[in-house]
This record gives sequence, structure tokens and C-alpha cells, in this order.
Amino acid sequence: MFILLYSMFVSVVLDPGGVDTARALATILTQYGFNKVQRSCYECTTFVEKNLNLLKKDIDRVTDYYDVVRMYQYPVEGMVAITSLSQKKWQRTMLRPPKEEK
Repeated sequence: MFILLYSMFVSVVLDPGGVDTARALATILTQYGFNKVQRSCYECTTFVEKNLNLLKKDIDRVTDYYDVVRMYQYPVEGMVAITSLSQKKWQRTMLRPPKEEK
């Protein structure tokens, strides 16, 4: 049996409400293979899509109402997905690339 796993680029921007949350989020992202590229910004170029729900659950576990997390994912069904956690609620926006002019 052959299973094909797709990887994607994921960038995570953190706005934690406290130092303890910031440390916990940094630990989680590092465990998932993310690299810190700027203050409060982590990236992974080979993130496996099937791990996305696990990552979100781990982020939920260590955040509270005042924390904000934003993830930029590409490609997701050929589009860019922006997924954000704010006030303990996840929200997703899908952006289509612009159509080419002829």
C-alpha cells in the first residue's frame, strides 16, 4: 500500500498574552519542525497537512482568551489559507490567486 503525503509551507505568527504562553507555543512549534525566523514568527517549509489538526489542538491546549495565533498555509486546495485563533475561536480564510490577464 502506498500513501502519498503532501507537504506545505506554513508560517505561524504569535501574539501571546504572557511569557509562559509564549514559551509553551515556541516549544510546540519546535516539536513540529518549525524554525524561528523572526521574533514571534516561525516557519516550516515541509509541514505535512495531516498534522495540522494535531498542531491546532496542541495550540488550543496552551492558549487562553487573550492569545492570538495566525497561520499562513500554502498550498491548500491551490489557495492560500489564513487560519487565526482569537478569543479561543479558530477562523479560516481562503484566498484564491488572481486570474492571469491575457
